[in-house]
Amino acid sequence: MDALIKSLRPGKAAEVKSPDVAPETRPTELDPAEFLAAAVRADQPRPSRAEAESAVHTLLSYIGENPGREGLLDTPRRVVEAFDELYQGYHQCPAEVLDRTFGETAGYDDFVLIRDIEFTSQCEHHMMPFYGRAHIAYTPVERVVGLSKLARLTDIFARRLQTQEHLTAQIAAAIDEVLKPRGVAVVIEAEHTCMSVRGVAKHGAMTFTSRYTGMFRDNPAEQARFLSMVRGPNR
Repeated sequence: MDALIKSLRPGKAAEVKSPDVAPETRPTELDPAEFLAAAVRADQPRPSRAEAESAVHTLLSYIGENPGREGLLDTPRRVVEAFDELYQGYHQCPAEVLDRTFGETAGYDDFVLIRDIEFTSQCEHHMMPFYGRAHIAYTPVERVVGLSKLARLTDIFARRLQTQEHLTAQIAAAIDEVLKPRGVAVVIEAEHTCMSVRGVAKHGAMTFTSRYTGMFRDNPAEQARFLSMVRGPNR
């Protein structure tokens, strides 16, 4: 049977015919060109702010509101300003965040873990928030990155329309591509309002996703040690 290997985003599918070889079991790699630069190019056409505010005005009318009433007069402007903040990750470059590293590690050769990085993102299917915590570890080779940079990296990808699966993969792939460590581990736990306040309306349901590369993928003991530290004694 022919194997079809697909990327994590449409438009990147590559068909690989291998009748005598079992399908690849490792995760499909992301194309660095897709996620390491800012998502919005300088030459990319974009509507004007006035057009964006007009679209909000239309949506207010669609739901049955009167956009001309006092409480809604400034709502289109406020919504567009909120979008500028919520989706600022499209204009930021993940590679630049990880660009500066430090070599004074005294031969440190274990993994570095940052636990409980809080984030808020927006579901690309319903444009509703999902929020939670990211836990990130990597095993450096000679040089380490500033601790705050991993939190900034998380925010850059989170401040875009996302799925939790793609967010998890992007964080891991960026660290793997730029820092080239011996391994990366990323676990994200989040609550999605698209299923807690609409649809099935199951408040408190948590979604967990993970991505492992290098030693974390190939060594179950290291993966287990990472997970035990993420959970901690009081969790």
